[in-house]
Amino acid sequence: MRKRGIWMAVLLVVTVLGVAYGQRRGFMSREFPFREGEDQPTPNDADEKTEFVFARLMYPNWRSNDRVWSMRGAWSIDYPKADRQFVQGLRRLSRVHVRSVEQAVSLDNDDIMNYPWVYVVEPGHWDLTETQVKKLREYLLKGGFLMTDDFHGSMEWDIFMLSMQRVFPDRPVVDLPNSDPIFNVVYNLEGKFQIPGIVNWPFDQTHEYDGIDAKWRGIYDEHGRLMVGICHNMDIADAWEWADSPHYPERYASLAYRIGINYIVYAMTH
Repeated sequence: MRKRGIWMAVLLVVTVLGVAYGQRRGFMSREFPFREGEDQPTPNDADEKTEFVFARLMYPNWRSNDRVWSMRGAWSIDYPKADRQFVQGLRRLSRVHVRSVEQAVSLDNDDIMNYPWVYVVEPGHWDLTETQVKKLREYLLKGGFLMTDDFHGSMEWDIFMLSMQRVFPDRPVVDLPNSDPIFNVVYNLEGKFQIPGIVNWPFDQTHEYDGIDAKWRGIYDEHGRLMVGICHNMDIADAWEWADSPHYPERYASLAYRIGINYIVYAMTH
């Protein structure tokens, strides 16, 4: 009985300490809570017919045990807040007539052909089917543009390339020169730097995994048109999503908006 009483006392102390620590962590986390997938109100003009729509690519996941990705898919990271905040900036900073809500598109049908520019997040976790590979190749060769974002390090690059090399086994991925028109079509982007995700807060470093340096890469067609704009080792969508937060540095958000606008205007004019 005496041993049982001692063990009960120890258990009580551990429980109290655990609750206190949890309360402390809860208090600390409220200083800057990370939230993904919050409900976003539907704008009144969501059904407006416009010349441009922010299209986000859906895709099947690479095999992963991550619970979030298994529930909703890596394609939906930062969705829809990043998309909707970015298009508001596109409306204010350009003459592009853009719809206020995004459009999720699939490679399993011809719907993607309706959108000149398509954005894909976390392609370091995609695993395209053979049908989707063929459709993406067809879309790009017919004049479409794909912008990739938010994948980091060598492992995610390798997974990204497993599908991309099937899309274009005959076309190399190259580093984009500063002289490429995509960096000058609206804004001059010679002063590029790495854009960190919110997971880097309080931003004592800007990289994730072994992706230390930001990479600006792409794939060209036979006429020299850039078909795929590859933003590797950076998280542009987080800069869009958290641009309204005082905790996210303005310099990163401003560059992220300029990059997105340049890529869209390039896609619509080349």
